Amino acid sequence: MRLTRVDGVRLLLLWLGGIDLRLTMLAVPPLIPLIHRELHLDEKAVGALVSGPVLILAIASVPGSLLIAKMGVRGALLAGLGAVAIFGALRGYGPSFPVLFGSTFLMGVGVAVTQPAFPHLVREWFPRRIAIATAVYSNGILIGETVPTAFTSPVGVLPLAHGDWRWALASWSAIVLVSAFAIGAAAPTRPHAQAARGRWWPDWRQGQAVRIGLVMGMASAAYFGANAYIPDFLDQTGRHGLITPTLAVLNASQLLTAPTVALWPRLMTGRVGFIGSAVIMAVAQLGLVLTPGGAVVAWAFVLGFSTALAFVVVLSLPPRIAPPGDVARMSAAIFTIQYATAFLIPLFAGALWDATGKALLAFVPGILAAGAMAWGAMALRIPATTTQKGMP
Repeated sequence: MRLTRVDGVRLLLLWLGGIDLRLTMLAVPPLIPLIHRELHLDEKAVGALVSGPVLILAIASVPGSLLIAKMGVRGALLAGLGAVAIFGALRGYGPSFPVLFGSTFLMGVGVAVTQPAFPHLVREWFPRRIAIATAVYSNGILIGETVPTAFTSPVGVLPLAHGDWRWALASWSAIVLVSAFAIGAAAPTRPHAQAARGRWWPDWRQGQAVRIGLVMGMASAAYFGANAYIPDFLDQTGRHGLITPTLAVLNASQLLTAPTVALWPRLMTGRVGFIGSAVIMAVAQLGLVLTPGGAVVAWAFVLGFSTALAFVVVLSLPPRIAPPGDVARMSAAIFTIQYATAFLIPLFAGALWDATGKALLAFVPGILAAGAMAWGAMALRIPATTTQKGMP
């Protein structure tokens, strides 16, 4: 089937929406030195500023399902993305510690309540092309993670803002605000009939959603843990000069997953993509720890690709397996479990490092998580098509 002009516009909007979900979150790390000095933050505050939104994604995903049920997809998207844009820009107002953290919290809520709406849009707009639509949407998310880290400082937005980190943050929010209106204008105006009757609370007894959330959480934990601990690990092992290229490759390699899935749709059948990603994740983390010299950059490339592949696969599952009207609430359940796991496992990894003083042990939880991911994926039963009647 050939894509129409309307399909092309919808794919573009899904791609922009994926970018919006991460753009303001990942604009902070490059500005940390400036924020740190101006607001006199300690390291715990810096850690909370960077990792806090991950926990918020877990806490606020279920309210996002409620928002969709009450306001419809269009209303939820406008409210959520509007909050991302407004509070993302307000983080630098003042500036002051309470404003920075309060606005960051509300921005994270905006991201969390918006995220369950996009799998619903994928199902609504592309019921026969879920794999392609998910690949485009997830590619937007990955670009939203990569672009601000590369083009905030020292080249790009910060020089245009005359070195003012407050205006640099506001500049990224402006992009979200403009695209939010375009996405909202094209989104469906009414909630699904079943969602409108109040079906928003996740069914936590549904083993499938819980397993998917845990499996995906293991991949996210490995990704966030690698971003958190690679810098100090390389510093401890005398490879400080490799920190920047290793992190850059870890994140940039994720952009290859969308074209890979488009060329090999069988990866989206669930277990194949998950188990393959888990094996590669474990090997890559072992390589990071055990391989000396510059080979760590190559292992970072493999690790980034494998974690992103699992992420792309999981995004395609709610539109394919949820009954009509239940896509948003199943997505909320998966995201809640996923991001809670992604927050807790790296936290445990850091505690293990602190307790032993050995940097390499911080990667052990990520390696174990890869094994747990493969084991959990064995129990998944993912159909190759959607559950909606009449769909091929």
